[in-house]
Amino acid sequence: MNEHVKIPAQAQDAMPAAEHEMTPAPDYMPRHPGVGKLKDKVALITGGDSGIGRAVAVLFAREGAKVAIAYYDEDRDAEKTRELIEAEGSEALLLPGDLGDKAVATAAVDKTVERFGGLDILINNAAMQWLDEDLTELSEERLRRTFDSNVMAYFFCTQAALPHLKEGAAIVNTSSVNAFAGMGSLISYSTTRGASLAFSRSLAENLVEKGIRVNTVAPGPIWTPFIPGTMPAEAVEDFGSKVPMGRAGQPWEVATSFLFLASSDGSYFNGQTLHPNGGMIVGA
Repeated sequence: MNEHVKIPAQAQDAMPAAEHEMTPAPDYMPRHPGVGKLKDKVALITGGDSGIGRAVAVLFAREGAKVAIAYYDEDRDAEKTRELIEAEGSEALLLPGDLGDKAVATAAVDKTVERFGGLDILINNAAMQWLDEDLTELSEERLRRTFDSNVMAYFFCTQAALPHLKEGAAIVNTSSVNAFAGMGSLISYSTTRGASLAFSRSLAENLVEKGIRVNTVAPGPIWTPFIPGTMPAEAVEDFGSKVPMGRAGQPWEVATSFLFLASSDGSYFNGQTLHPNGGMIVGA
């Protein structure tokens, strides 16, 4: 797909939204042949059914990993991702459920280990977001839902994964440019992404002596189901055009950061953040 393609106005009344309803379809396919960077590895990717998570799942599969994808309830998108993983010659495991429930998160890890015999890579990526420009109108229910999805699930999945992660394992957490720059219309979401950043940095220091690396990817405006699921239709038109590169990023352009940090290419990276954001200059 043309990276400069125009994005028309559109919206979906759902969170998480559906990738198969987006126009144009996000571009998730890897650009280069695999060279076995993740050969014989097992990866659990939360939010792996669509968006950035799907792109990471396909790229990891191409590089030789067996992939479990945990997701909320987007079964059609998840089945498509399974097909894509299997087309790369790998194996997929689909794990639906609300990861903000500790029992569900623990079960997702346990099922991954049971199916594939271990766990080497944890990608904490699943999240939800809603517009909340007026803080006084933000309900307690919505606030708690956002934190359960974007913060508590990261803790729960990591707690469950740690007994299975050995020296050389990697955890990569998704944050956002909003954790660095802020976003007045996404107060609760931006706050949770700041939390995931602090979680990564603290966990990196905590686990370094065990040989487990923890890093972060902080994307900018990426064309994923988050966008039509959050923004009014007219605001989606030409999404991403205001960044220095003049366009939204595509999921495949973010997935490469996750691969770098999860593979031996990133062996000297710990507690660090990569910024695929179209040229926005933010603090490290």
